Amino acid sequence: MAVRKKAQAKRRKAPARKPAARKKNARSGAKPVRKAAPRRARPRVKKPSPAKPAAMPARPAPPGERIGIVTHYFSHIAVAVLKLDPGARLRVGDNIRVQGHTTDFSQRIESLQVDHAPVTEVGRQDDFGLKVREHARENDVVYKID
Repeated sequence: MAVRKKAQAKRRKAPARKPAARKKNARSGAKPVRKAAPRRARPRVKKPSPAKPAAMPARPAPPGERIGIVTHYFSHIAVAVLKLDPGARLRVGDNIRVQGHTTDFSQRIESLQVDHAPVTEVGRQDDFGLKVREHARENDVVYKID
């Protein structure tokens, strides 16, 4: 048995072609005609705006006596921890208002706790929690209202 070799045909490369010549304009030797630029809208003239107030309106006076600030808020149990100002006292049944950058609500105090024990009155030295009905944020100011 004889092994037969395949005949391999040599392929030749096609000769390189010259790049296609550019078509000339109807006018011989002249540059191609450019299209006109699209028309742009006229610039609008600004109308004078109405006069703005000189400053932001003043914030209304505080609703009552400032008694402290919120130092922490526990969202899962809706409890705010307050730090009272010197000389301030807080009792169950007092009305307070919590004001901050995005907070503003009033409520009646229904429960106060010091170290997880309910109390009826707290003073400046007490570290206490207060059940609140809305979200309070750190550094919100607490006022006692009548």
